Amino acid sequence: MTDAKTVRLADYRPPAFLVEKVGLTFHLAPENTRVSSEIAFRRNPAANGDFHLDGESLKLISARIDERTLGPGDYALDDEGLTIPGDSLPDTFTWRAEVEINPQANTALDGLYISKGMYCTQCEAEGFRKITFYPDRPDVMAPFRVCIRGDAPVMLSNGNPVARGEGWVEWHDPWPKPSYLFALVAGDLVSFDDRFTTMSGRDVTLRIWVREGDQDKCAHAMASLKAAMRWDEENYGREYDLDLFQIVAVDDFNMGAMENKGLNIFNSKYVLASPETATDRDYELIEGIIAHEYFHNWTGNRITCRDWFQLSLKEGLTVFRDQTFSGDMRSHAVKRIEEVQQLRARQFREDAGPLAHPVRPSEYKEINNFYTATVYEKGAEVIGMLKTLVGDADYRRALDLYFDRHDGQACTIEDWLKVFEDTTGRDLSQFKLWYEQAGTPRLSVSEHWQDGTYRLTFRQNVPPTPGQTDKKPMVIPVAVGLLNPNGDEVVETTVLEVTKAEQSFAFEGLASRPVPSILRGFSAPVIIERETPRDERIFLLAHDTDPFNKWESGRALALETLAAMMRGGQPDTAYLEAITRMAFDARLDPAFRALALQLPGEDEIAGAEHDAGRTPDPLAIHNRRNALAQAIARAMGDGLRRLYGDMAVPGPYTPDPKDAGKRALRGAALALISQLDGGETAARQFAQADNMTETLAALSCLLRAGKGEAELAAFHESWRGNDLVIDKWFALQASLAPPDRAVETVRRLAAHPDFDWKNPNRFRSLIAGFAMMNPAGFHHASGAGYEFLADWLIRLDPVNPQTTARMTGAFETWRRLDKGRQALIRAQLERIMATSQLSPDTSEMVERILKG
Repeated sequence: MTDAKTVRLADYRPPAFLVEKVGLTFHLAPENTRVSSEIAFRRNPAANGDFHLDGESLKLISARIDERTLGPGDYALDDEGLTIPGDSLPDTFTWRAEVEINPQANTALDGLYISKGMYCTQCEAEGFRKITFYPDRPDVMAPFRVCIRGDAPVMLSNGNPVARGEGWVEWHDPWPKPSYLFALVAGDLVSFDDRFTTMSGRDVTLRIWVREGDQDKCAHAMASLKAAMRWDEENYGREYDLDLFQIVAVDDFNMGAMENKGLNIFNSKYVLASPETATDRDYELIEGIIAHEYFHNWTGNRITCRDWFQLSLKEGLTVFRDQTFSGDMRSHAVKRIEEVQQLRARQFREDAGPLAHPVRPSEYKEINNFYTATVYEKGAEVIGMLKTLVGDADYRRALDLYFDRHDGQACTIEDWLKVFEDTTGRDLSQFKLWYEQAGTPRLSVSEHWQDGTYRLTFRQNVPPTPGQTDKKPMVIPVAVGLLNPNGDEVVETTVLEVTKAEQSFAFEGLASRPVPSILRGFSAPVIIERETPRDERIFLLAHDTDPFNKWESGRALALETLAAMMRGGQPDTAYLEAITRMAFDARLDPAFRALALQLPGEDEIAGAEHDAGRTPDPLAIHNRRNALAQAIARAMGDGLRRLYGDMAVPGPYTPDPKDAGKRALRGAALALISQLDGGETAARQFAQADNMTETLAALSCLLRAGKGEAELAAFHESWRGNDLVIDKWFALQASLAPPDRAVETVRRLAAHPDFDWKNPNRFRSLIAGFAMMNPAGFHHASGAGYEFLADWLIRLDPVNPQTTARMTGAFETWRRLDKGRQALIRAQLERIMATSQLSPDTSEMVERILKG
């Protein structure tokens, strides 16, 4: 195991030397790329210390300070970089160096590497140090000029092209940026082009670079980019600042996408789409992720983070921006429900386990392990709460001040909050606890009714988390509405600011005792603890005017019904009747009805069992969930087939949100029909489908019904050679394999010739599809699932530590399981830890999971 030192926020020191400008020249070769650097430095008057350049896996060929050639005695060189005593250097100087690197051998996909013959970079968070010696930290910002020499037909970098000749091209990015935003791509690519006119009248060229044959799958990504550019101008006043904006689709990529200045690099699955190869969900993700990376141009690039502890400053804010954009493009109500589903499935689980950490961590060993749901999704929730508290107008005023005050700077959470304090006059010192305290606050609610006054009392508690036990009360905006017993709304949505450990709010002058609708729109990332009668939930499912709480009522009823079934009870007739009425209510958005018909996932049910003080049984949860789905199907009767037919979308496929909503409800109906007809209807849909959304919906239903072998074979035969579609083929089988045959299934698939385990998308499709999407199979009592995952993590770690470390999260809820499964998991975690030369990425994660 490789030890890694702990990095602490409290130890931050400004760089001793700043960079004025950067010049790089690349001589590309698969195994021995030469990188020459010419970097102008100046001493930082606000700091002192040695001259240190980060560098890993670099072969130093030569180094100079100004015109003086350096020898081994002039610097200290180790595995982490190069150091020269600061007092031996002038106040300004030029560093010149030449290094050699091996992109072909870089399987970690961090730094400069080769993906199917194409040179590509990934520098966030600390990949640039694998390209050349440099102060690889986000608070060092400079303009870059880059010359690329090689035989690739297309050679790209940040900024605008300024010169070119036979076998070379030069790029210049005039905007100061940190090294993590550097990008280089070179390969045999073709472009899908368009243009955009900014609000000031500037003409911008837009290019999406893909491999030959993929041009016809770029139109949706381009449309999404143009929509995002216009939206950012209209909603934030932010205009694009270069003459050229480029996106490159890459097949081997650890992340979803990267916002490198002017040259975004994307996992190809978030660029390429056609009706035959991509689902409605794929189209939606492409739209949102394209927007997210573009929005980073201002919230992340023009203004970046001072250090990696401030990561949520750029990521939380940009996630909030892309969520709002997606709501404007589609349905705010549906998007909000989907956001909360994801938050609860990933971030609440993180907060409740051994990997809990604040939105701004105080320390880390490997920064790549903190690209988490807490930093991203909870960070976005914090921005949303801040906007709720100050209001739309002051939020916009504060953002305008943020951009004006901090353009070109590397900032902190304190800088961010200060613009809101200066704009509104509010003291946000208590609100700042959202960045400092880990854990999901629990808000217990009690009520009192007397003489026309209805009183709500809130008591808040933030549970202990690793390293934090003594938690302070938070600022929690709780959106509340009140309904009369006849369903009329008597108090429209009102935001209550809960700031104390216990706090009461009174509503006076009411004619009758109201029914409360609490935490409307999920106004804060908290868990509400309140004894809510079943009839009240049914009432809110029928009458609540807030779409989120309407959905939440149905969700809670489903969880209560499942909990009763886990203890031997039968499906609640009142719940079945209520969910049936909702499903057939044509006044409601089909996309909303589709979400409401989704039962809670098996992991969510396990979490609810654990919260109730019961040990979850993964197989029993799987079986009871299937039994409830069958009961819903029977309760909906003949209307289920009518609903399925009514939601058919005529004409050619489009990713239009209204059509997508209908297909979602049609798919939900098909899943229920399959509970009754054993997949007969699904088989017909598979044979007739003309788009991937309906093809996969049908194939999923067949697999759940224990059928579909012929259809799986036909699917593979039709799409062999299309990597993104074959990823779906692997993921579907891994996630839907019956619990008693799941390990056997994934072992067979892992031996399939199409299983390229070094490709992150393919590895995740099978291994994560099983370990994170098939709880009953993964948690089989034999422990075979745990052994299978550990085997693959040990194998992948020396090749790709980042992907390995993230996959260890499949074990994070191990302590809520029974003692037998806990012992089996512990044995596998200890086996991973005992691996020689285990990467710092993976060792940190496994250590935290074991200690939690």
